[in-house]
Amino acid sequence: MPSLDAATKLQQTVTSKGERVEPLIDGLRIRSATTHPDERGTVCEIYNPAWGLSDEPLVYVYQITIRPQQVKGFVLHRTYSDRLFFSFGTVKVVLYDDRERSPTRGMLNELHFGDHNRAHLVIPPGVWHAMKNVGTVDVVFVNCPTKPYNHEDPDKWALPRDSDQIPYTF
Repeated sequence: MPSLDAATKLQQTVTSKGERVEPLIDGLRIRSATTHPDERGTVCEIYNPAWGLSDEPLVYVYQITIRPQQVKGFVLHRTYSDRLFFSFGTVKVVLYDDRERSPTRGMLNELHFGDHNRAHLVIPPGVWHAMKNVGTVDVVFVNCPTKPYNHEDPDKWALPRDSDQIPYTF
């Protein structure tokens, strides 16, 4: 029989109401999504300005996939927020706050979304983010950024996944 002497006691991660204990990076917002099933299928709202997730209008929308076990990122945008809606598959999102004037500078968040935890995630400008598909099927998500993509001069900055500037290893 294994001994508890070699075991590590796990720390609390959620409250009794299911709310996360770890603080979020300043400006990061999450809105859980409810999926309504019936005998015909499901419906799940993706975005509604009335939710107050962002004061900026809906100006551009696109869909992204990530193949199983693949990573996209680390990237950041200087002038706009990403507003991501995760709907299918299982994804780990890693965020790192390196903004000079942020009260959460140096903070790292690791979040998980997918079929059983659909949500809308708002990532403010200046926060590095990367995503890994930790499941066995393609991850599917939609981005509703606060500015349209500028093909001639993209506001998209990238670091290698293993950059020593971000204290995280996939």
